Amino acid sequence: MKLYQKILLALLVVFLLMQAIRPTRNLSASTENDISVSYAVPDEVKTILAKACNDCHSNKTEYPWYANIQPAAFWLNDHVVDGKRHFNFNEFNKYRIAKQYKKLEECIEEVKEGEMPLESYTIIHKNAILTEAEKITLTNWCLTVRDSIKAKYPADSLVLPKRK
Repeated sequence: MKLYQKILLALLVVFLLMQAIRPTRNLSASTENDISVSYAVPDEVKTILAKACNDCHSNKTEYPWYANIQPAAFWLNDHVVDGKRHFNFNEFNKYRIAKQYKKLEECIEEVKEGEMPLESYTIIHKNAILTEAEKITLTNWCLTVRDSIKAKYPADSLVLPKRK
């Protein structure tokens, strides 16, 4: 057996062994702390969140077929875990008020600057690309929720403490 054949065989064995390792899937669908419990989410915003945000920023990801193949599953899992760490709409009510307020501000900035949804996501999920009208709808909703928070809580509760 030639060296390149041995290398290919070794790579195939590693690839097949990788298939046995599966990251935990994001399928809980728990919504008891969802943003919609405390704030109205209009249908058009729900549609935008479903198509462009929820796969990485909620407790339920709709996995594509290639999520069953390693190393794609590892890569996808990393994106989902990182997305939920930054902002999870289904866990919004668990956040302190200052964090809720800040996360909505970050959402507005990310959407306006075209940073969200990620380009790596929209390459495959073309329907997740937001139109200008959808960006305006989403950012206006975030502003409305921020205004509701601002009206309901004292100003000092809206500021995150500085890290030391």
